[in-house]
Amino acid sequence: MKSDMLTCSKDRMEDKIVTFSKFGDAGHGGITRYSLSPEAHQARDEFVKRMKAIGATIETDDMANMYATIKGSEPGLKKIVMASHCDSVKNGGNYDGILGVMSAMEVLETIVADKIPHRHSITAMIWTNEEGSLYPPAMMSSGVICGKFKKEDMLASKSILDSTKTFGQALDASPYKGEEKNRLNPKDYMAMFETHIEQGPILEDAGNEIGVVTCVLGMFNYRIKFFGQADHAGTTPMYKRHDALFAAAKALCYLHEEIDKLDDKDLVYTTGEIVCHPCVHTVIPDMIDFSIDVRHEDPKVLAKVLAIVKSLDGKEIEKCTCKVEKAWARDTVYYDKELIGYVKESVDELGYSNQYINSGAGHDAQFVSEMIPTTMIFAPSKDGHSHCEPEFTSVEQCTKAASVMLNAVLKTDKK
Repeated sequence: MKSDMLTCSKDRMEDKIVTFSKFGDAGHGGITRYSLSPEAHQARDEFVKRMKAIGATIETDDMANMYATIKGSEPGLKKIVMASHCDSVKNGGNYDGILGVMSAMEVLETIVADKIPHRHSITAMIWTNEEGSLYPPAMMSSGVICGKFKKEDMLASKSILDSTKTFGQALDASPYKGEEKNRLNPKDYMAMFETHIEQGPILEDAGNEIGVVTCVLGMFNYRIKFFGQADHAGTTPMYKRHDALFAAAKALCYLHEEIDKLDDKDLVYTTGEIVCHPCVHTVIPDMIDFSIDVRHEDPKVLAKVLAIVKSLDGKEIEKCTCKVEKAWARDTVYYDKELIGYVKESVDELGYSNQYINSGAGHDAQFVSEMIPTTMIFAPSKDGHSHCEPEFTSVEQCTKAASVMLNAVLKTDKK
């Protein structure tokens, strides 16, 4: 490590990890902390308390996104922001999202504690409702701020637990709802960094401490539907059946066989949702609707997989007809090369083992990258676990990721 390289405090990081893990503690080593819930407000209160203690100015915008800023020596310059989220999935872990917030706090705390000079004002930020686990969709507020979603549509999003409640109602009830003029925007901000756990096993398997993130993978999500005939399970002979579930099962096996023939180790695809109608044990299913989620950096590979998926459209399998419908898709989002360079320089100078890596998961940073220069930093996830209670990243690994961001931010500050 170069003698002039700065590092964050392991003790402060550990204190933050322990403290924030209490807000929404599910009792099994993880948390359930839905956006704008009482538990999420506890986390936000703690953020405010700690940021005010170092003299940061706190602002919120109309989507309840939060901004804690320490002033730079040249007030006319644009700000540098470090951002992530504090909400979780149900029975999630103590690192997804919140590590980025804690790392941003730690960077500001280090700058203030060590009296590190900086020209630009620097901001730690919390995005509202990144997970979308209570009020869909995911990355809701960054989607609104970056023009991906219409605000009125998002305000109307219904709670998955109570359809009488909307995101707009929760937002109106939140003490952190602020003004639209405070939104993140390219007029006031020059760059964004997001530190995050990897949520996969690549770094750990390679024995590396830091992932220098280059992009968020392109992906598509399609729905594959089969239509048959509902009949009695006990009285309909097997040869007369139009069993939509049996047809769908055959189609799923076909997809796996054909996609696997592409033999691409970087290609991932998943069927994670199945709808069965009428879903009664004494009735032959007459409709099956299942998802297929496909992710890869190269659009040519995605096109090959899509051709396989679309080949099912209109086919008849086991006397059931198939319909293939697009749900949504995104192109690969590449992060800013200059900021990636600052991250790479910082991690090399700190002497931490590292590698370039892509993100298979979506993040607020991918939306922001189309508005201002953006990049991400990954810390390893033990055994690749995430979105579950065994999710774990050591205090040392968390602190190293924050230290990389600190130095990358300071390199950006000299720009």
